Amino acid sequence: MPLDPRFSQPGHPPATITEFEGVRSLHLGTSWVQGAMRLARPDAIELEYVQMMMMWMLFIERPRRIAQLGLGSAALTKFCWQRFPEARVEVAELNPNVIAICHEYFGLPPNDARLDVREMDALDFVMDARRHGTLDVLQVDLYDEQARGPVLDTPEFYQACADCLAPGGIMTANVFGDFSNYDKNLQAMEGAFDAVVWLPEVHDANIVVIAFKDAPQIDFAVLYERAAEIKRRTNLSAKAWVNGMKEWMRDHQD
Repeated sequence: MPLDPRFSQPGHPPATITEFEGVRSLHLGTSWVQGAMRLARPDAIELEYVQMMMMWMLFIERPRRIAQLGLGSAALTKFCWQRFPEARVEVAELNPNVIAICHEYFGLPPNDARLDVREMDALDFVMDARRHGTLDVLQVDLYDEQARGPVLDTPEFYQACADCLAPGGIMTANVFGDFSNYDKNLQAMEGAFDAVVWLPEVHDANIVVIAFKDAPQIDFAVLYERAAEIKRRTNLSAKAWVNGMKEWMRDHQD
């Protein structure tokens, strides 16, 4: 399909869509899927790894400030904005074509008193000292059009992410790409956060990490109860998140 000038501003990869078996997918000028939405359930989170980015819900029930680095197809943004009416949701997305196509084809609502989707660099977002110590939740899913690995993955970046979190705050991040990226990102995160847990790969080499500003006391009986409640309220497969954490902790005991 020809590029739509609304979603192909120069200086950034163009945003396009494909549709297959009731699922609309977002692309940035390549075949890589950057996000997806099931047309029959536009407010649900379609991709499993994106669902896993919500695993902070096991620990934080009533967040006040949620931020996302990378808009994708706006699945996380819409979900958080709708499901947490007391929370302010902020998004940093560098590509204006992504923002425009999400408004047009993925149901992203306009900014309002609680929603602030802005065109800006994610590094500038987390380095802003005015934001430090203010966020309950930070969700990081930063890829360019080639999707080889996180665009930002330095120790300085992850330290800035940790600095943005309030006490008890949590970051979830998708680490995707070449295998060498995993150790690099893990070491950088462990240097910045009190505790870091990686969940098992779900598909297409997407691995979701949960990183804690302050290491939590883990009670798996409580977490399974919370997972059941999350499943009941949102239909997210939260039990699998707890299983993944349990597996990681068993494999990484000192």
